[in-house]
Amino acid sequence: MRSTNTILLPLLAGLLPTAATFAQTRPAAASSATPLTTLTVDKIMRDPAQWIGSSPSNIGWSEDSKRIYFSWNPEKARRDSLYSTTPDGRAIRKVSLADQRALPSTAGEYDQKYTRKVYEKEGDIFLLDLTSNKTRRVTRTAERETDPGFALQGKLISYTRAGNLYTWDPATGETTQRTDFRRGSKPASGPSTDKAEKFLRAQQLALFDVVRQRDQDQKARQRLQKAVARLSPKAIYLGQQTVENLQLSPDGRFVTYRLAQEPTGEKVALVPNFVTASGFTEDISTRTKVGAPQTAYELGIYDIGRDTTFVLGYKELKGLDELPAYRKEYALPAKAPMPADSAKNTAAAKKPKPATEVRRVASYGPFWSENGQRAFLVIRSADNKDRWIVSLDPSTQKISLLDRQRDESWINGPGIGYGPGNVGWLPDNKRVWFQSEETGYSHLYTVDVTSGQKQALTSGPFEVQKAQLSRDKKRWYITANKTHPGEQHFYRLPLEGGSLTQITTMPGASEVTLSPDEKTLAVRYSYTNQPWELYVMDNKPGAKARQITNSLTEEFKSYPWRDPEIVTIKARDGADVYARLYRPAKAEAQGPAVIFVHGAGYLQNAHKWWSTYFREYMFHNLLVDKGYTVLDIDYRGSAGYGQAVRTGIYRYMGGKDLTDQVDGAKLLAEKYGVSPQRIGIYGGSYGGFITLMAMFTQPDVFKAGAALRSVTDWAHYNHGYTDNILNEPYNDSIAYARSSPIYYADGLKGALLMCHGMVDTNVHFQDIVRLSQRLIELHKENWELAVFPVEDHGFVEPSSWTDEYKRILKLFETNLRPGAPAAGSSGGN
Repeated sequence: MRSTNTILLPLLAGLLPTAATFAQTRPAAASSATPLTTLTVDKIMRDPAQWIGSSPSNIGWSEDSKRIYFSWNPEKARRDSLYSTTPDGRAIRKVSLADQRALPSTAGEYDQKYTRKVYEKEGDIFLLDLTSNKTRRVTRTAERETDPGFALQGKLISYTRAGNLYTWDPATGETTQRTDFRRGSKPASGPSTDKAEKFLRAQQLALFDVVRQRDQDQKARQRLQKAVARLSPKAIYLGQQTVENLQLSPDGRFVTYRLAQEPTGEKVALVPNFVTASGFTEDISTRTKVGAPQTAYELGIYDIGRDTTFVLGYKELKGLDELPAYRKEYALPAKAPMPADSAKNTAAAKKPKPATEVRRVASYGPFWSENGQRAFLVIRSADNKDRWIVSLDPSTQKISLLDRQRDESWINGPGIGYGPGNVGWLPDNKRVWFQSEETGYSHLYTVDVTSGQKQALTSGPFEVQKAQLSRDKKRWYITANKTHPGEQHFYRLPLEGGSLTQITTMPGASEVTLSPDEKTLAVRYSYTNQPWELYVMDNKPGAKARQITNSLTEEFKSYPWRDPEIVTIKARDGADVYARLYRPAKAEAQGPAVIFVHGAGYLQNAHKWWSTYFREYMFHNLLVDKGYTVLDIDYRGSAGYGQAVRTGIYRYMGGKDLTDQVDGAKLLAEKYGVSPQRIGIYGGSYGGFITLMAMFTQPDVFKAGAALRSVTDWAHYNHGYTDNILNEPYNDSIAYARSSPIYYADGLKGALLMCHGMVDTNVHFQDIVRLSQRLIELHKENWELAVFPVEDHGFVEPSSWTDEYKRILKLFETNLRPGAPAAGSSGGN
């Protein structure tokens, strides 16, 4: 649900200019630039690439560690271009299209000694020898080859083509097809078993010599074909399934693969696009809604030696039949609690019968040890409440539990995500490493596959956001927010754990890309009021960072952008909630205030680096110039603060995430001299949802609110996001009833502005249309809907941003200034 708010534009290599060099490290500003002394919506909502500047992105190194590559746009072109520089920053140049085509892909796989790299580029496979810097082309075909890797302990190159696994031998140049997956069902073979057909066949063979002879010839050909077929991979028929993640085991005996069964016949929501080149309305097919059947997965094992296939079973997996705790709530005879308004506006929640089903799972891997003797899988339950790490023996199809993480809400967090997470093997080939929120914060762990002994390598009230082993496997490199939840730094850690050694020191955030020789750091750095720039520093604690790029325009730099305070709000349940606070230099007694609610839910914004919500940041500066106090809260559900904050919205969106806003409003009134009768609220996406809940359920706290691209009913949002937090609507109707604004619309008192893009393929325009009809039927008059015909979820047109934020400013100026109309009147909206 995160808005697409970014300064940076995507790099489209095919449209890059081919100028060879860029002479200046710091582009000269136009001499006619006018200092920016007064902010207006028109000024701050201009095309950011033109008036702010485009920060460097997509940082990468050459394989010899001699050049840094990055996307940049100092010339204010329509798109970013590819640039390169030496680590000393003295030779920044634009990379020509011809040179780009010769560059190896930044993605790919290295062999164990980092002497070779295999990668895909433009649908073909290449092998790069890092010692000689010579490249060999493995394939040149019309079909696309993907998923390149090393097989048989580095002796072969493996890749996938048209759903099958192939290997290529660098020594002989021989290509071998390793699997033969086929769509559909296996054709029937052998004589018919039908009695009538068997009689007719016997009669024909008895009556006619020619028929009998030809039948014997055909059987001989079939025997020959069968003998030849033994030299080819087994034909595996998929039915309606698809196959992915094909891997050859290090000894070449097994091929493992994942089978996916897509649901069929599910209704997909259509979004009509009204403003089109054709002049006709065109429907955009988008997605199903939460609760629709999802893809089912199985792990297949092809035993090449035995020429047979197996599907891995999970019946003995610990906790597989353990259903979520919330199900017990529906099994109780007493009526489950439900908000009064939602009970009026929805059918009574049906109590499903206690479920006894075994949960479905999805496997990731296998991940093989470097010596090729051991493998493990990461297995996740379909309801996302369990993640298991298990050892795998493909010869017996047996799994053994190494670690189980159970979360009654949902599994996620830095280094964990919704897939396998950040995992691997230690160099002893006996221990698996992974990240887990076992203690409430994502930390780094190891587990011994022989003894089951688990060890925590990091600990404390902070998050390990990224972790990687050094190439010599003697240490870890870690990004963490150890010094402050709102800062990100780069650390070094001994292989067996211990003290973290901090390497970066600049306050804010440092996104580090380590050079291949691990001697130098390319650092994408920013601070609260300073957009991202490229720096370079030695890989040593206390080393000085050298700034390479200077991307900002003189006009942007001429305004004194504020460095907001990071404050904590003591929530009603005792939790410390972090927030950004913007205050006027001379605050008006009992003045107005605005609370901003970031989107995405799981996102951090009360931090010390340049925000993805940079337009909102500039708007907050404008509001402060006009005398407003602004509070930007990392409410419950936000990233950066551990598991308890991340899952604080489980089964009740509009619960703690909303009371955090209310507690923030209380702090503004009690500590910062804000009038409790002059507080507004606004936000987009999830922030729009919270704004609606605030205006509907806390009408005496918030006098005006702007809800942008808002979810109004969670039963109409997507499955991947919503099911984690609220479960399925047919299993947990209570959670949906108390979390959806549409059930509480009768509580509206203050002035409400709603803005929505009409071609929003994320939160569909239907959402806001349904709520509008509800407000009409409730005879509410103090609301306004502004529609944007050409915008998706994240607005892209400066004209749209400008129109939207002029309306937001008008809403607050009209309703939060002295003499504003009383709640319940139209207020000029």
